[in-house]
Amino acid sequence: MAFTTRPELSGTFGMVASTHWLASAAGMAVLERGGNAFDAAVAAGFALQVVEPHLNGPGGDAPILLYDAARCEPVVVCGHTHMQFDRIVGRTRVVNAGSVGMPFGEPGADWLLLGDGDTGLQLRHTAYDLQAAAGRVRSTAFPWPEDFATRYILQPPSAAGMLEVFTRASI
Repeated sequence: MAFTTRPELSGTFGMVASTHWLASAAGMAVLERGGNAFDAAVAAGFALQVVEPHLNGPGGDAPILLYDAARCEPVVVCGHTHMQFDRIVGRTRVVNAGSVGMPFGEPGADWLLLGDGDTGLQLRHTAYDLQAAAGRVRSTAFPWPEDFATRYILQPPSAAGMLEVFTRASI
């Protein structure tokens, strides 16, 4: 047996892992009460926002690995980039939901509906009122609210402009 500083875990009923034992316990409790893996992941995620608020929050990253039995394909759902996509990498489908409020493309919230339609998912977009959003930022105690509202809400960089910046940064 190889040396490790972590315990080797196995189970026959189900398993939940997270960065905090209370979140793992919350997810496992959901499984034990008849919930599925997604129910357990949501419970663990909400618990993490309470016990580790400095590491978690609404609208954060969403690494999800799943197997779509109806389509016999593995699916990776990402949440770490702001542009929506649905691609095949090797034999694995990789989907990114996009993000809420980032300045790429049409203003609004990009999101993903799983388990819908012929493809098993739908990339969705909900528009929002930019002037109202800027007004709400201006009414906060956020540092430099006028600059933030103008630069990031009312006059955001284009997707092409951001791709150019990212390309230059990666060289």
